Amino acid sequence: MLDLSVVIPVYNEEENLPLLWEELRGVLDGLRLRFEVVFVDDGSRDRSAEIIRGFREGDPRARLVRLKANAGESAATDAGFKAARGTWVVVMDADLQNDPHDIPALLGHLDQWDAVTGWRVKRGEGDGWLRRASSRVANRVRNALSDEAIRDSGCTFRAFRRECLRGLVLYRGFHRFIPTLLKMRGYRVLEVPVHHRPRRFGRSKYGVWNRAFIAFADLLVVRWMKNRLLRYEVAEDLGGDLIRE
Repeated sequence: MLDLSVVIPVYNEEENLPLLWEELRGVLDGLRLRFEVVFVDDGSRDRSAEIIRGFREGDPRARLVRLKANAGESAATDAGFKAARGTWVVVMDADLQNDPHDIPALLGHLDQWDAVTGWRVKRGEGDGWLRRASSRVANRVRNALSDEAIRDSGCTFRAFRRECLRGLVLYRGFHRFIPTLLKMRGYRVLEVPVHHRPRRFGRSKYGVWNRAFIAFADLLVVRWMKNRLLRYEVAEDLGGDLIRE
């Protein structure tokens, strides 16, 4: 059993990957943990998979899980979770906007919490005004409809105890709602500040408008799930012991 698995969904990030791997490996080596980095290539059309294979040749702690076709971030995240072997699991983006130096702080909370999700306090350092404004509106709407108090539900930089992920069922687009899904199952989730850096290469895979309508529909599904969640406690189970022959 490894101490830590870092799961990184990847889609057309060939320019970012070498810089991310170098920085991430330096941070993780400093933690003195047994770790693996699981790159999940989500049907990239560039050299992303080839670059990750190169990482693997130089360091067996790098792993490649390659999907047959582009299936979306939720699918890539789910595949990474299923492949992870660490006691703790961190998921982060491949675009260099998440800062690997935040990982020790995220892990430091897992002694008292089941999951930790990032809050990009200084969002303006990495995104334009339209994306920042749309995120603020989206967070308010999500919290109002889902009865949550998460300040940055769009941040996918997170850390988990491995047991949180057992039995977690994701649907397309539901990577945004993982904290809520975990809370529904009784796990303790903490939101903490993380750094947010400007994108250096490539472009965002999500636009403001093409994400808004789909995310709102997903939110209505999550609201329905919370309202219909079974809530009960067994008061007595007379005769429920196993019968042994």
